[in-house]
Amino acid sequence: MHIPDGFLSNGLNAATFVVSAGACAYGVKKVNQKFGEKEVPLMGVTAAFVFAAQMLNFPVAGGTSGHLIGATLVAVLLGPGAATIVIAAILLVQCFLFADGGMLALGANIFNMAIIGVITGYGCYRLLRRVLPGEWGNVAAVALAAWTSVVVSSVVCAGELAWSGTVHWHMAFPAMAGIHALIGIGEAAITCMVLGAIKIARPDLLTPATAAGEPRGVGGMVVYGIVAATGLVLFVSPFASRWPDGLEMVASHLGFSQKALQNLPMPQPLADYSFPGVGSAGIATIAAGTLGVATILLLMAVLARMLKRRS
Repeated sequence: MHIPDGFLSNGLNAATFVVSAGACAYGVKKVNQKFGEKEVPLMGVTAAFVFAAQMLNFPVAGGTSGHLIGATLVAVLLGPGAATIVIAAILLVQCFLFADGGMLALGANIFNMAIIGVITGYGCYRLLRRVLPGEWGNVAAVALAAWTSVVVSSVVCAGELAWSGTVHWHMAFPAMAGIHALIGIGEAAITCMVLGAIKIARPDLLTPATAAGEPRGVGGMVVYGIVAATGLVLFVSPFASRWPDGLEMVASHLGFSQKALQNLPMPQPLADYSFPGVGSAGIATIAAGTLGVATILLLMAVLARMLKRRS
């Protein structure tokens, strides 16, 4: 669902950038209030894992692929404020390093996935937990929340396309909502599996950070998370589906794919998640993904210095 440059109007790009910047600033404030110094590294390893998981496009109907957004996953694990920062950081790296999403449209992509996706997913999860008690109720709440976050984000994207005059609403809405309803099933399954694995290995990480006034221990989870992210890049990413994603397929079918512009003339050395100069496509993907994970960890380490709660 990464929007390239050329699909949205300049006014909408500017407006969503301002809103996204404000939301990220609010996320920083909430993290400073709720997170202790020992918990901040969990944001970094979560970002690295979600970035690696987003490289793994899975096939859906009609020659289309989808990938994890991770908004609900991160929001349930870390809270909505931290989730906004994590998803925004991933989108930033994807844009400037991998040419995934337009530079001018970065604000819109953050708005759709890091704000709308997080608010919708987390809000839906909290609401459903009130009426779906027990372990299976939690699974159902996670699945429905993850699915809803993808569909609502796609509908917002359709509205942005229509607002910009790129395609009529009556065409964009059913196309975007229909294909992302299928992609949302994959999002729900992956989110449930990851949170289920965390619940088995480290159930304390799914409790509030302020519970009993004690921080959650995250040292071992940081190691596990880095190993998992690296494993996804090394052993799974070369086999990801090469089919176009939901937005790309809709743009092609509705005839506005030609509106996509090349990104601004800035270095984007790992475009299309491929390391230049490597003959093997699989190895090129692994090398690019590994560098991407390292970049995410470095970026989040820098952010961690800014996000430490003052004593």
